[in-house]
Amino acid sequence: MSSWLSFFKRPFSIRTSQITITNNLKRSFATVNMATRDPSTLSNYGAWRTKHTIADFKIDFEDKCLKGSVLLQLESQTDKESKEIILDSRFLDISSVTINSAKSEWELKEYSAPLGAPLHITVPDGAAKGEIINLAIDLQTTSDCTALQWLTPAQTSNKKHPYMFSQCQAINARSIFPCQDTPDVKSTFTFKLTSSLPVVASGVPVGDHNVTPGVEKLYNFEQKVPIPSYLFAIASGDIATAPIGPRSVVATGPNELEDCKWELERDMEKFMEVAEKLVFPYKWGAYNVLVLPPSFPYGGSPSMENPIYTFATPTIISGDRQNVDVIAHELSHSWSGNLVSNASWEHFWLNEGWTMYLERRIQATIHGPAEFDFSSIIGWQALEDAVALFGKDHEYTKLIIKHDGLDPEDVYSTVAYEKGFHFLYYLERVVGRESFDKFIPHYFTKWSEKSLDSFEFKETFLDFFNGLGNDDIRQKVSEIDWDDKFYTPGLPPKPDFDTTLANMCYELANKWKEPDFVPNSNDVEAFTANQKLVFLAEVQQAVPLSPEKSQLLGETYDFAASKNVEILSAYYQVALKAQDPTSYEGTADLLGRVGRMKFVRPLFRGLNKVDRQLALDTFAKNKDFYHPICKGMVEKDLGI
Repeated sequence: MSSWLSFFKRPFSIRTSQITITNNLKRSFATVNMATRDPSTLSNYGAWRTKHTIADFKIDFEDKCLKGSVLLQLESQTDKESKEIILDSRFLDISSVTINSAKSEWELKEYSAPLGAPLHITVPDGAAKGEIINLAIDLQTTSDCTALQWLTPAQTSNKKHPYMFSQCQAINARSIFPCQDTPDVKSTFTFKLTSSLPVVASGVPVGDHNVTPGVEKLYNFEQKVPIPSYLFAIASGDIATAPIGPRSVVATGPNELEDCKWELERDMEKFMEVAEKLVFPYKWGAYNVLVLPPSFPYGGSPSMENPIYTFATPTIISGDRQNVDVIAHELSHSWSGNLVSNASWEHFWLNEGWTMYLERRIQATIHGPAEFDFSSIIGWQALEDAVALFGKDHEYTKLIIKHDGLDPEDVYSTVAYEKGFHFLYYLERVVGRESFDKFIPHYFTKWSEKSLDSFEFKETFLDFFNGLGNDDIRQKVSEIDWDDKFYTPGLPPKPDFDTTLANMCYELANKWKEPDFVPNSNDVEAFTANQKLVFLAEVQQAVPLSPEKSQLLGETYDFAASKNVEILSAYYQVALKAQDPTSYEGTADLLGRVGRMKFVRPLFRGLNKVDRQLALDTFAKNKDFYHPICKGMVEKDLGI
């Protein structure tokens, strides 16, 4: 989600079926809104379900919009009872609607935040149960589109061409085309995308994709595995590709291609093979990574798990292969989230909790068992921070979170990731890892290409373990308090982790508090990048170092020369707090090379405290490089 991330007590997750009588000047008719369980959609997907979607768009860089049409193949879920189709939409310019090539009456209702303006389309005679109708809509996106980001040439690395990409999670696909914008509906996709620059999409390339510079070209993609609307993804710009494994390519700007290839090619297939042994063989064909331009603004989760192409922030390219474990998370989404999806954002933990669990199992297989616990400790700290931010009794710290009347973006946090992980880790400890490892492929097979909620997960878990014929496991499973796990806010019980790797970081940080400590480069020689970050975070939270000690820290451990933006940024935050003047120009230089708000905002705030003029000059020099969202946030931070 990059920061594509931060996401009732009721016995059933289904809203009651209802009949709504709609009147207007032209007609009145009964609309059957069959049972649905996602409060974040206005669509009547209980009455009609999208089976296939054809997105046919021209990518217009001059007008910064998509122009074209979408065709939805909808299957009737009733026997001629539903007389209209209701689709989600937001800030769209719709020009015509046809059903089976015949013009249809339609009405775009009034916009209401956060869910948008529902599109009502008349189906006077309804359709027999199981009948497929072809609904075609001509449209173009608008400047208010919440799913598309348009970058100027100045915001790319070689400054030559514009760039665009989409981010549809959680409910932004409705601002690209009218749809049933809910993870409870999955559709296969055909992409027909015309652009003057290369295109990637969340489908498998079909036909000729050779680039003719400056010439408009039609790029075709097919996605034959059904996906929810939030996984619709496109990008277009000065994009080059290189192989990074037998099933994988990396796509990025030509200037960055070799560095990206080197960073990812060693580990990509290894990650895939480990994940396949844990779950079952990869189902999507290719697994590729699109590394976005350096001005990409979002922080938090550094990537978005779009099928076929993970959209990744450029800061995963660290020059030391230390950030590549991000791919373990996004790859895990190929099973949890993409293949098996939460039915609504109220059950987001089913996507992200499972993904964190699989990611840590992959890391443990590759790096050793202690890595599972070390990553879990880092995650626990993030969970503590999130709970402290919301308050320990807040609704948003529950595993299942009511979303009625809410924008899922407002609910989003690390709670779904880490509390979800801890629930699964708890279940693993209840039944034992050997038994839990048998459940993993069973669960993903049973729900493959489907969506489920927490209650269906519970039923699946109980059915599996009660059916093993193991009385001891059956007894343990019967003692699980599911309501407590689902609905209790705040932190869950903290497990006993192996703290070996974390203690190394804490012990070194404590040594830096001693006035006579003499550091040596060997101190961090065996540290991973994550250990270095934990160490720097501990130093940052302590009493500020002297400027001299700050310089010594950067020089001895080579932090000041690191190509890893995560480490370099963390070091500069320590140095700025220490008021070390030798770090100011380096900070300004870094601020001209990255646009991710996770780094840009704290560094500008820190630089502003010690050298306001340099902060202002640095911002003035780079403001056209930053994404407008980032630019606006920094202006607020600097008070300009």
